[in-house]
Amino acid sequence: MRYLFAAAGALAVAFTASAFAADASKSTAMREDYIRPPMPAGFQIVPTELEGPVFADSKGMTFYIWPYKTMRVGNAGDNENMSACDTKPTTETAGMMSPYPPGLVLPELDKRLSCAQVWPPAYASDTDKPVGNFSVITRSDGKKQWAFNKKALYTSILDKQPGDVMGATGRRERGDGPAEREPVGPAPNIPPGFAVITTAKGRLLLNDKNYSVYTYDKDQPNKSNCVGTCAEMWAPVIAPAAIQPTGEWSVVERAPGVRQWAFRKKPLYTSTQDTKTWSYQGSDTPGWRNVFTQVAPAFPQGFTVVDNEVGETLIGPNGRAVYFYTCGDDSKDQLACDHPAAPQAYRIAVCGGGSVEKCNQRWPYLQAAADAKSTSRSWTIMEIDPKTGHHATPGQAGAIRVWAFRDRPLFNFFGDTKPLDLYGNTWGEFNGKRNGFRAFVVRDDFFDAAN
Repeated sequence: MRYLFAAAGALAVAFTASAFAADASKSTAMREDYIRPPMPAGFQIVPTELEGPVFADSKGMTFYIWPYKTMRVGNAGDNENMSACDTKPTTETAGMMSPYPPGLVLPELDKRLSCAQVWPPAYASDTDKPVGNFSVITRSDGKKQWAFNKKALYTSILDKQPGDVMGATGRRERGDGPAEREPVGPAPNIPPGFAVITTAKGRLLLNDKNYSVYTYDKDQPNKSNCVGTCAEMWAPVIAPAAIQPTGEWSVVERAPGVRQWAFRKKPLYTSTQDTKTWSYQGSDTPGWRNVFTQVAPAFPQGFTVVDNEVGETLIGPNGRAVYFYTCGDDSKDQLACDHPAAPQAYRIAVCGGGSVEKCNQRWPYLQAAADAKSTSRSWTIMEIDPKTGHHATPGQAGAIRVWAFRDRPLFNFFGDTKPLDLYGNTWGEFNGKRNGFRAFVVRDDFFDAAN
């Protein structure tokens, strides 16, 4: 295990009276538009808070894929037109995350579900035919399964109602980690030359080089006031001569023959000062903002944000840094173990050396006040049995109310006493990415996240 204690610096505190908080308050009104593709009968597209629009089955349950990934030893995930998600539970480790060997017995085998139970395949009938980019593949057991762009489709047992995306996220990070699933949805309705990615702040709009685009507060609807030296530092995003306005996209005439893209009537720019792709750097300049097709939900009341050495990190109502737990077991089916319904042996081992008491003392749950209320589908309050780490039964004695994000409990670290303290960040295996704890980073453009 690797333990990293981040040094607390004398850094300025910037709470949520920020542009991000203002944008987040509009999250219910901003929904990402998308291209309507042909779909099989019964399939639908459902809006979600964090992932934008997603494909869903007839009940509205989100579809996921399992991207193929090269691990340290071997590979995991689905090849094209194949499903590696079996109906038989695995019992041993696969040894794909060296230096851990294969053949170790997995915990709680008497309760362990198969991959296909955790990720129910989107079964097709023998008479179903391909529709657009949706096709039908044959599983190893001979059953038919729907696929999208040649990748097998699944739902998640963690999703309970339409719009849930609790099974996995499309936000990706670099480095070692499990071969994770991801939700799949339609292409965003954006012109050629743009892209959209999922970030902690929302669905971020980029250009085709993956650099951020920005808007200027001093502009007017469909009119740019950034000229002269301003336009040298903030390059207008030029619209091709033959392009036509469509939907939320319009064109600003900067000069005869010089046309600029505008999104939701706001002219778009890139920053010549950006040093990396999908950056928030430009928004550090007063009056300039990143562009989101959809912003993440606002934090519940009492949560704030501070600036420190890893980015903008979330602070709970108790004035201490908020952490989330990541876990993926080293089995061939790469099942996640970060949810209260999953085995807690991994978490108890990494946070308490096998001792529940030490675990709860070192990494206490972020408890919710009696009058605290959830503000979105993404932010909820759940009751946990601290002796087991599983959900408490209704009315259970000793149960505690804890804050959760994406249906996963949140935590504090016993060594943190001030908002800037992050002594527990990257605690665990592979910097906390395989089994461990990491700070809830809101601004992640200079954090260790993937482009």
